[in-house]
Amino acid sequence: MMFDNAAKPQPERSGPGAGLHVAVIMDGNGRWAANRGWPRLVGHRKGGERVRELVEACPRLGIRYLTLYAFSTENWKRSNEEVLGLMSLLSRYIRAEAKRLKREGVRLRFIGDRTRLAPDLQELMGWIEAETDANDLLHLSVAINYGGRDEITRASRALARDVATGKLDPDAMTQDTISRYLDTHFLPDPDLVVRTSGETRVSNFLLWQAAYSEYVFSPVLWPDFTPQVMADILTAFGQRERRFGGVSS
Repeated sequence: MMFDNAAKPQPERSGPGAGLHVAVIMDGNGRWAANRGWPRLVGHRKGGERVRELVEACPRLGIRYLTLYAFSTENWKRSNEEVLGLMSLLSRYIRAEAKRLKREGVRLRFIGDRTRLAPDLQELMGWIEAETDANDLLHLSVAINYGGRDEITRASRALARDVATGKLDPDAMTQDTISRYLDTHFLPDPDLVVRTSGETRVSNFLLWQAAYSEYVFSPVLWPDFTPQVMADILTAFGQRERRFGGVSS
């Protein structure tokens, strides 16, 4: 298994979130649409516009890594119409944004189990990853068919196979070893996890990686979540003291 080096020197950034990894649980699209008497997919389309705006704003805000929770392993329980609509929106986003992402220095990658996705979508995902793999201004990761428990289960299987074949010494395993088997092996752990819509659950998102992340639960529904809302969150985040299990200095 090959791993990217996530510890490359980072250039200086300006803005309240300079150099941060921010992960977002994009929640509230359906409710936003229902509040207006519209189908849920209208809310998802509006949410896609917010993704575009936030991605464009990240360099100005100083965010270097942005990870978005787009579709969970549990979301398959939704109606077939909504699931197909979400997959179609993802395909359209990739095709519509490919040139802009490449031009503006955004590297797009996906985390999650792709095996359940349609072959043409898997191919499209691989294509955009290859097209943007030289970019380094913003590292955008989209979680699709992703669940933290599922990720850890898949990583455990891979670890077990490597131990069984002698590629890995179980006595030499560390937390870093486990991290290298996760979908996010190419990313630093998130500094901040934001969930929109007022819900206060982590919903199986980055369970290993967010062990020491700060959390913000915003009441704003995702289609109303503007870059200014993120800027305000980052300003408040900058006032927090992160002790990582230690005590105040």
